[in-house]
Amino acid sequence: MIVQMGEPARRLLLSIVELGGYPNFAPLYAALGYEVAVVHSMRKAIGFLKKKRPAVIVAEFNFQSDFRDRTSSLESLMAVVQRLADVRVVVFYDREYQPQFEKLRARLPVAAALAFPIEEAALQACLQAFEKDQNIDA
Repeated sequence: MIVQMGEPARRLLLSIVELGGYPNFAPLYAALGYEVAVVHSMRKAIGFLKKKRPAVIVAEFNFQSDFRDRTSSLESLMAVVQRLADVRVVVFYDREYQPQFEKLRARLPVAAALAFPIEEAALQACLQAFEKDQNIDA
């Protein structure tokens, strides 16, 4: 993206789509004034964070019972994010795994959490609340 002189800098939003199965929200993010970067693995997201600092990260909580010491790869990402000031994280999760997600959330900073199916209006409300410096849940 090229920013013209006099144009305000756009905020960066990192969308991490590992499994997907929900609508592409990139048009919503762009309409709200975000420059959107999309990656398809937590490993790539962590690499991205070494180079750039987004204002918002939207990620999925994908419970993985085969992990010995973690519940999902989201924990690895959140370990990096908690060291970055002012980065807001929105997590999409399956209600079936809400207890596991809540354990993770008790330890790590999640600004907002939305259960599947993700409603565009609820996601929009989350992102707009960030502009007003609020944390919300839907």
